[in-house]
Amino acid sequence: MNSISSHLLGAVIMETKNKMYASLCITFMFLLSSFSEVNSIVKNLPGFPGDLPFTLETGYVGVGADDEVQLFYYFVESQRDPLHDPLLIYLTGGPGTSGLYPFLYQIGPLSINFDNSTWEKLALEVNPNSWAKTANVIFVDLPAGAGFSYATTYEASKSSDSILAKQSYSFLIKWLEEHPKFLNNPLYITGISYMGILVPLVTLEVYKGNERGDQPQLNIKGCMIVSPLTDKFSDFNSRFEFAHRLALISDDIYESAKKTCRGNYVYNDPENTACASSLQRVDECTSRINAGNILDPFCDDDNLDPSCREAAAIYLEYFGNDKEVQKALHVREGTVEKFEKTNETIHYDLGKKDNECYSYDIFSSIVYHKMLLSRKCQVLILRYRMKYVKNEYSLTYATVKGAGHSIPLYKPEEAWIILDGWLASYSYLSDI
Repeated sequence: MNSISSHLLGAVIMETKNKMYASLCITFMFLLSSFSEVNSIVKNLPGFPGDLPFTLETGYVGVGADDEVQLFYYFVESQRDPLHDPLLIYLTGGPGTSGLYPFLYQIGPLSINFDNSTWEKLALEVNPNSWAKTANVIFVDLPAGAGFSYATTYEASKSSDSILAKQSYSFLIKWLEEHPKFLNNPLYITGISYMGILVPLVTLEVYKGNERGDQPQLNIKGCMIVSPLTDKFSDFNSRFEFAHRLALISDDIYESAKKTCRGNYVYNDPENTACASSLQRVDECTSRINAGNILDPFCDDDNLDPSCREAAAIYLEYFGNDKEVQKALHVREGTVEKFEKTNETIHYDLGKKDNECYSYDIFSSIVYHKMLLSRKCQVLILRYRMKYVKNEYSLTYATVKGAGHSIPLYKPEEAWIILDGWLASYSYLSDI
């Protein structure tokens, strides 16, 4: 290690010691002696027999002041026509969940063969419903502290919803500067769950960047969101009505809570004891319900079935911490002390307050959706099948019956068919 790097490393360590919460924000903050290896092609992965039958590139993009945030990505070229098919950047939920989760569990080119896997050693197979059959897809670990992404200073490790949106736009600009052959591909900002808060804002950032004359100009066409969080009051509050409609709670409990809580079932006045009592009964009725998909059995943390959604963390953390896997993915040695499926310090829960690492500073994305109305923008939201059009803006809702919160996880074929049809319906836009 050269003297400059040693000095910077010492400064980082000293800064970390002086910050009592530093260890919560990011797993590791060591600065490498060289960032020369930006991206690499992955030929093989442990658990998959032979060479990968698709083009996979991994690497880092530095964003922020002096590139102090190093964002790790997985890029899969379309298996159809990569130079003309759409380019999707996929923002994983959480926040704080690694892009390796959707890569192996939802929409990526590989999936886990559970019949031949153990907790410690995954057996991988080709995913027949990969979105890479139709589009080029970039999976990103963001913010710093998610997956294999990291920051080189304590200050850079702190993030927020609004910072994340700007970093996502900066990532896109820099990634496309390094991959200019994809500049003309139709670009869509996509994501799932909590990223419903950010995807419209990131999309808006791209449109505004083009309008300012930022270079390179991005061929933005719209956005797509799966089961998005849109408003932190109405979305969570509606779970009460949902539980009643699906007979998870009785009419008696429903009427009692409706009368005493007066329409507010998530941010209840602590002095309203009658409402609190009613909501406690609601919790008792739904405590053994699988919140991700009520049609699936409840997953017991003490005896996880491998098919349970919660088991993903165990599989992925063994896989991501395997040194051979990290070597195959070209992860920079020494930058992440421990790989986690989701950084729980960053991950949002109902009512969770800002912490030293992350500020949940966007409460609702509705205002950003409204701002997109004046743009030539196509939007797909995987919920109800309904299309709305105003001027050159269109929004399509689509619901998959029997799916849970993560539609590509529970109904991968249906999710791919919807995406493929939606992208094909706007294929003419690539020539505009």
